[in-house]
Amino acid sequence: MPKQKKTTIGGQAIIEGIVMKGPHKVCTVVRKAGGELVVKEEAAHQPSAVWKAPILRGAYGLFTAMKDGIQAINYSASFFEDEETDAPPSQFELWLEQKFGSAGVERAILGLSTVLGIALPVGLFLLLPSFLGGFVPAGWGVLGRNVAEGIVRIVLFLLFMWSVSHMKDIRRTFEYHGAEHKTIFCYEAGEELTVDNVRRQDKYHPRCGTSFMFVLIIIATVVSSIVFSLVEVTNPFLRMLAHLLLLPLVVGISYEFNRYAGRSDSLVSRVLRWPGLMIQHLTVFEPDDDMIEVAITGMKAVIPADGSDDW
Repeated sequence: MPKQKKTTIGGQAIIEGIVMKGPHKVCTVVRKAGGELVVKEEAAHQPSAVWKAPILRGAYGLFTAMKDGIQAINYSASFFEDEETDAPPSQFELWLEQKFGSAGVERAILGLSTVLGIALPVGLFLLLPSFLGGFVPAGWGVLGRNVAEGIVRIVLFLLFMWSVSHMKDIRRTFEYHGAEHKTIFCYEAGEELTVDNVRRQDKYHPRCGTSFMFVLIIIATVVSSIVFSLVEVTNPFLRMLAHLLLLPLVVGISYEFNRYAGRSDSLVSRVLRWPGLMIQHLTVFEPDDDMIEVAITGMKAVIPADGSDDW
């Protein structure tokens, strides 16, 4: 029986496609409306030694993944733009194109969407609860204020995930998410990457980004409780600033936590990763065979021959 392994290869579901990331290569696979697969392969980011250090590697990895992920979504969306729009460009659009050129406008739009894509989750799940925590009555104490913030974060996160999972287009993306997980499980099991073999695999993976985000929310509450117990900050805007400054540390600790929970099969690690696996019921759905084919195509392209993907 093939030996079970754990791989550092990960992926991301995008619009009608999947991005697979290996230690040396990144492969983006999109299925166009006519059924054709578009495959784009690129060299993977190679961080400097500084960014490979514990704690720092988590912060670097998350922000790089968010930036690259948003760009990948924009890339996949470009294959499904409405081609039936015959309306002439507005005066503002003509001015932008004349001023910066079509390539410049595209870069500006991509940059703006990247900034907004990173700012939205940070603002919604970190800064907004922190701001609201500043209005908690002083009589609640530091612990009460931080617990209230943590509850608000968790509720906002669950409501957001539940609401988007009921949107038709997002649900298809979450089905691709399931194809990504199943394909990684199949590879880790040492089985041949075929549609039938992949379909048999579990769709909930312990090293999923959804689990990481949930862990990040919990760690943010714990870290803020410790910091604010030493230096009490009640002003809503100062609390937001403090949380923003603490974000790299929170992300780094969350990454190391997920790294331990993902690589260990001990009882403690199984208990620690259980909440994240439960959250995946909102973000991971059963894929169809075409989606699995997309995931397999991306996976095969990034598997290194030297075994450097071992976790």
